[in-house]
Parts: sequence; structure tokens; C-alpha cells
Amino acid sequence: MRKLLGIALVFILFASCGKEQNFVPDYPVNYNITIQEFGIKANNNIVLVANHGVAGLMIVKSITGGYVAFDRCSTVNPEKACAVAPEDNGITAIDPCTGAKFLLLDGSPQKSPAKIALKRYSVAIAGGTIQVRN
Repeated sequence: MRKLLGIALVFILFASCGKEQNFVPDYPVNYNITIQEFGIKANNNIVLVANHGVAGLMIVKSITGGYVAFDRCSTVNPEKACAVAPEDNGITAIDPCTGAKFLLLDGSPQKSPAKIALKRYSVAIAGGTIQVRN
């Protein structure tokens, strides 16, 4: 009886793990860029970094002077790892695969079919270096 109960419990746990959440997977991120280098590489106060995270990193200098960092992987169908691209206005990023838009101040969804904010990484400033971690 215990064996049957255990099997039923395992089945229920696996059955409740659907694909409906659509989360961007966790990949280790440990990236540094100097503030001076950021200023040189930035386009509209945004630096795109390939080969980090799921679909690359997007580091944004906010209007208050701080920095935020997001994974470029769209939260709409994240299994496709479609990289969002900043728009010319420097305020939003668009998912070229679905047309979804995200606000670059906090990663929040701005246009359907986006429902979940972009994956955000921790940013710290130490000794003139921007450190992006998770």
C-alpha cells in the first residue's frame, strides 16, 4: 500500500509540473565591464553582451544613473531563446519572433503576447566596474 501511495504521489508531482510557466532557465552569469568601457560601447545607454545567460545580456543605464541587466531571452516561448532587441527609443525592447515589447526600466511586459517580465540579473558597482551576477 505504501508503494502504491508513493507512486501516486510521484505521479501527481510530475503531472503538476506543466509547461505553462514559461520561465527562462537559470544559467550562471558572472560578467564585468568598466564604467568607462560601458560608455564607449553603449548605444542609447544600452550594451548588448553575447555568450552570457540564455540569449545574451542587455545592460541598461537608467535615467537615474543606475544600471539594470536583463537576459535577452524573451519570456514568450523561452524554449526558442529568441533574443529581444532594444528599439531606437532606448526605452523598450522588442521580441522579433512574436512582436512582444518590454520596458527597459524594469523588464516589464508592454505589449502582447508578453505576460512575464524579462529575467533580471543583479548589478553592483565596485571600483568603477559594473558587475552582473545571478
